[in-house]
Amino acid sequence: MTDTSSTETKPAPAASRRFKVRFAAAARWLHIYTSVMGLGAVLFFSITGLTLNHPDWLLGSVQRQQEYHGQLPPESLGTSRGGESKPLNQLQIVEFLRLTHGLHGGVDEFREDETECTIAFKGPGYSADVFFDRTSGKYDVTENAEGWVAVLNDLHKGRHTGRSWSLVIDITAGLLILVSASGLALLLFLKRRRISGTTVALLGAAAAALVAWLLVE
Repeated sequence: MTDTSSTETKPAPAASRRFKVRFAAAARWLHIYTSVMGLGAVLFFSITGLTLNHPDWLLGSVQRQQEYHGQLPPESLGTSRGGESKPLNQLQIVEFLRLTHGLHGGVDEFREDETECTIAFKGPGYSADVFFDRTSGKYDVTENAEGWVAVLNDLHKGRHTGRSWSLVIDITAGLLILVSASGLALLLFLKRRRISGTTVALLGAAAAALVAWLLVE
Protein backbone atom coordinates (compact mmCIF):
# COMPACT_ATOMS: atom_id res chain seq x y z
CA MET A 1 0.00 0.00 0.00
CA THR A 2 1.18 3.49 -0.73
CA ASP A 3 1.08 6.29 1.77
CA THR A 4 -1.24 8.85 0.15
CA SER A 5 -0.57 11.37 2.88
CA SER A 6 3.00 11.82 1.68
CA THR A 7 1.94 12.52 -1.91
CA GLU A 8 -0.71 15.12 -1.11
CA THR A 9 0.17 18.66 -2.24
CA LYS A 10 -0.86 21.87 -0.58
CA PRO A 11 -3.79 23.65 -2.32
CA ALA A 12 -2.64 26.59 -4.45
CA PRO A 13 -3.87 30.01 -3.36
CA ALA A 14 -6.25 30.12 -6.33
CA ALA A 15 -8.71 32.53 -4.74
CA SER A 16 -5.98 35.06 -3.97
CA ARG A 17 -4.56 34.76 -7.48
CA ARG A 18 -7.99 35.24 -9.05
CA PHE A 19 -8.57 38.33 -6.92
CA LYS A 20 -5.25 39.85 -8.01
CA VAL A 21 -5.97 39.14 -11.66
CA ARG A 22 -9.45 40.64 -11.47
CA PHE A 23 -8.23 43.65 -9.51
CA ALA A 24 -5.45 44.30 -12.03
CA ALA A 25 -7.94 43.99 -14.92
CA ALA A 26 -10.35 46.41 -13.23
CA ALA A 27 -7.53 48.88 -12.53
CA ARG A 28 -6.38 48.66 -16.16
CA TRP A 29 -9.93 49.25 -17.43
CA LEU A 30 -10.42 52.19 -15.06
CA HIS A 31 -7.05 53.71 -16.01
CA ILE A 32 -7.70 53.46 -19.75
CA TYR A 33 -11.22 54.84 -19.78
CA THR A 34 -10.73 57.59 -17.22
CA SER A 35 -7.69 58.70 -19.24
CA VAL A 36 -9.79 58.80 -22.41
CA MET A 37 -12.71 60.57 -20.71
CA GLY A 38 -10.45 63.21 -19.20
CA LEU A 39 -8.23 63.68 -22.26
CA GLY A 40 -9.94 66.86 -23.48
CA ALA A 41 -10.11 68.39 -20.03
CA VAL A 42 -6.49 67.54 -19.26
CA LEU A 43 -5.42 69.05 -22.60
CA PHE A 44 -7.43 72.21 -21.87
CA PHE A 45 -6.01 72.69 -18.38
CA SER A 46 -2.49 71.91 -19.60
CA ILE A 47 -2.62 74.56 -22.35
CA THR A 48 -4.27 77.14 -20.11
CA GLY A 49 -1.67 76.37 -17.45
CA LEU A 50 0.93 77.73 -19.90
CA THR A 51 -1.15 80.76 -20.89
CA LEU A 52 -1.91 81.44 -17.23
CA ASN A 53 1.80 81.45 -16.46
CA HIS A 54 2.40 83.74 -19.49
CA PRO A 55 -0.71 85.98 -19.72
CA ASP A 56 0.82 88.20 -22.41
CA TRP A 57 1.10 85.34 -24.90
CA LEU A 58 -1.22 85.18 -27.92
CA LEU A 59 -2.74 88.63 -27.50
CA GLY A 60 -3.82 87.84 -23.96
CA SER A 61 -3.51 91.47 -22.92
CA VAL A 62 -5.80 92.88 -25.64
CA GLN A 63 -8.63 94.78 -24.03
CA ARG A 64 -11.76 96.43 -25.42
CA GLN A 65 -13.34 99.16 -23.33
CA GLN A 66 -16.69 100.83 -23.98
CA GLU A 67 -18.71 103.39 -22.09
CA TYR A 68 -22.47 103.86 -22.02
CA HIS A 69 -24.77 106.44 -20.48
CA GLY A 70 -28.48 106.54 -19.95
CA GLN A 71 -31.34 106.72 -17.48
CA LEU A 72 -33.02 103.93 -15.58
CA PRO A 73 -36.81 103.48 -15.63
CA PRO A 74 -38.34 105.61 -12.82
CA GLU A 75 -40.38 102.70 -11.50
CA SER A 76 -37.18 100.73 -10.79
CA LEU A 77 -35.70 103.41 -8.50
CA GLY A 78 -38.06 102.78 -5.62
CA THR A 79 -39.03 106.43 -4.96
CA SER A 80 -42.67 107.44 -5.25
CA ARG A 81 -43.92 110.86 -6.36
CA GLY A 82 -44.59 111.87 -2.79
CA GLY A 83 -40.93 111.34 -1.92
CA GLU A 84 -41.56 108.16 0.01
CA SER A 85 -38.50 105.96 -0.15
CA LYS A 86 -39.00 102.37 -1.34
CA PRO A 87 -36.49 99.60 -2.03
CA LEU A 88 -34.78 99.54 -5.38
CA ASN A 89 -36.02 96.96 -7.82
CA GLN A 90 -32.60 95.38 -8.31
CA LEU A 91 -33.77 92.67 -10.69
CA GLN A 92 -35.49 95.17 -12.98
CA ILE A 93 -32.41 97.41 -13.02
CA VAL A 94 -30.05 94.54 -13.83
CA GLU A 95 -32.28 93.17 -16.59
CA PHE A 96 -32.75 96.64 -18.06
CA LEU A 97 -28.98 97.11 -18.31
CA ARG A 98 -28.50 93.65 -19.82
CA LEU A 99 -31.14 94.22 -22.49
CA THR A 100 -30.12 97.81 -23.25
CA HIS A 101 -26.34 97.39 -23.48
CA GLY A 102 -25.81 93.64 -23.76
CA LEU A 103 -24.03 93.39 -20.42
CA HIS A 104 -23.33 89.83 -19.35
CA GLY A 105 -21.63 87.92 -16.59
CA GLY A 106 -22.92 87.48 -13.08
CA VAL A 107 -23.74 90.28 -10.68
CA ASP A 108 -20.76 90.25 -8.34
CA GLU A 109 -21.85 93.27 -6.31
CA PHE A 110 -24.89 95.54 -5.97
CA ARG A 111 -24.09 98.28 -3.47
CA GLU A 112 -26.69 100.82 -2.39
CA ASP A 113 -26.03 104.21 -0.82
CA GLU A 114 -28.44 107.05 -0.07
CA THR A 115 -27.46 108.97 -3.20
CA GLU A 116 -25.40 106.69 -5.48
CA CYS A 117 -25.44 102.98 -6.21
CA THR A 118 -22.96 100.69 -7.98
CA ILE A 119 -23.30 97.38 -9.78
CA ALA A 120 -20.39 95.12 -10.77
CA PHE A 121 -20.85 92.49 -13.50
CA LYS A 122 -18.11 89.86 -13.62
CA GLY A 123 -17.40 87.05 -16.05
CA PRO A 124 -14.38 85.20 -17.52
CA GLY A 125 -12.18 87.93 -18.99
CA TYR A 126 -15.02 90.42 -18.61
CA SER A 127 -16.21 93.14 -16.26
CA ALA A 128 -18.74 95.97 -16.33
CA ASP A 129 -19.09 98.64 -13.65
CA VAL A 130 -22.29 100.66 -13.36
CA PHE A 131 -22.76 103.87 -11.33
CA PHE A 132 -26.16 105.49 -11.10
CA ASP A 133 -27.80 108.32 -9.18
CA ARG A 134 -30.55 107.01 -6.96
CA THR A 135 -32.72 110.10 -7.37
CA SER A 136 -32.47 110.90 -11.07
CA GLY A 137 -31.71 107.40 -12.36
CA LYS A 138 -28.88 108.63 -14.60
CA TYR A 139 -26.15 106.02 -14.98
CA ASP A 140 -22.68 105.49 -16.43
CA VAL A 141 -21.36 102.12 -17.55
CA THR A 142 -17.74 101.11 -18.17
CA GLU A 143 -17.46 97.73 -19.90
CA ASN A 144 -14.13 95.89 -20.24
CA ALA A 145 -13.64 92.79 -22.41
CA GLU A 146 -10.19 91.24 -22.40
CA GLY A 147 -8.59 88.93 -24.96
CA TRP A 148 -9.73 85.34 -25.44
CA VAL A 149 -6.64 84.03 -23.66
CA ALA A 150 -7.71 85.95 -20.56
CA VAL A 151 -11.09 84.23 -20.86
CA LEU A 152 -9.37 80.81 -20.95
CA ASN A 153 -7.20 81.75 -17.98
CA ASP A 154 -10.25 82.66 -15.91
CA LEU A 155 -11.86 79.37 -16.89
CA HIS A 156 -8.72 77.58 -15.70
CA LYS A 157 -8.93 79.36 -12.34
CA GLY A 158 -12.71 79.05 -12.06
CA ARG A 159 -12.86 82.83 -11.63
CA HIS A 160 -16.31 84.36 -12.13
CA THR A 161 -17.45 81.24 -13.99
CA GLY A 162 -20.50 80.13 -12.01
CA ARG A 163 -21.44 76.88 -10.32
CA SER A 164 -21.75 74.79 -13.49
CA TRP A 165 -18.14 75.38 -14.53
CA SER A 166 -17.04 74.82 -10.93
CA LEU A 167 -18.64 71.38 -11.20
CA VAL A 168 -16.67 70.72 -14.41
CA ILE A 169 -13.44 71.52 -12.56
CA ASP A 170 -14.41 69.17 -9.71
CA ILE A 171 -15.21 66.35 -12.16
CA THR A 172 -11.89 66.89 -13.96
CA ALA A 173 -10.03 66.75 -10.65
CA GLY A 174 -11.85 63.52 -9.78
CA LEU A 175 -10.90 61.97 -13.13
CA LEU A 176 -7.25 62.88 -12.61
CA ILE A 177 -7.34 61.30 -9.15
CA LEU A 178 -8.76 58.09 -10.65
CA VAL A 179 -6.16 58.09 -13.43
CA SER A 180 -3.33 58.50 -10.93
CA ALA A 181 -4.69 55.97 -8.44
CA SER A 182 -5.42 53.31 -11.08
CA GLY A 183 -2.00 53.86 -12.67
CA LEU A 184 -0.32 53.40 -9.30
CA ALA A 185 -2.37 50.22 -8.69
CA LEU A 186 -1.27 48.81 -12.04
CA LEU A 187 2.33 49.62 -11.24
CA LEU A 188 2.16 47.71 -7.98
CA PHE A 189 0.83 44.61 -9.78
CA LEU A 190 3.61 44.56 -12.37
CA LYS A 191 6.34 42.55 -10.63
CA ARG A 192 9.00 43.37 -13.20
CA ARG A 193 8.34 47.11 -13.02
CA ARG A 194 7.17 47.44 -9.43
CA ILE A 195 10.46 48.46 -7.83
CA SER A 196 11.80 50.58 -10.70
CA GLY A 197 8.43 52.27 -11.31
CA THR A 198 7.85 53.03 -7.64
CA THR A 199 11.38 54.40 -7.37
CA VAL A 200 10.88 56.71 -10.35
CA ALA A 201 7.53 57.89 -8.97
CA LEU A 202 9.06 58.69 -5.59
CA LEU A 203 12.01 60.46 -7.22
CA GLY A 204 9.60 62.56 -9.31
CA ALA A 205 7.60 63.56 -6.25
CA ALA A 206 10.79 64.37 -4.33
CA ALA A 207 12.11 66.44 -7.26
CA ALA A 208 8.89 68.46 -7.43
CA ALA A 209 8.99 69.09 -3.69
CA LEU A 210 12.66 70.10 -3.88
CA VAL A 211 12.03 72.54 -6.74
CA ALA A 212 9.12 74.08 -4.84
CA TRP A 213 11.26 74.40 -1.71
CA LEU A 214 14.29 75.95 -3.44
CA LEU A 215 12.82 78.04 -6.24
CA VAL A 216 9.44 79.33 -5.07
CA GLU A 217 9.87 82.80 -3.63
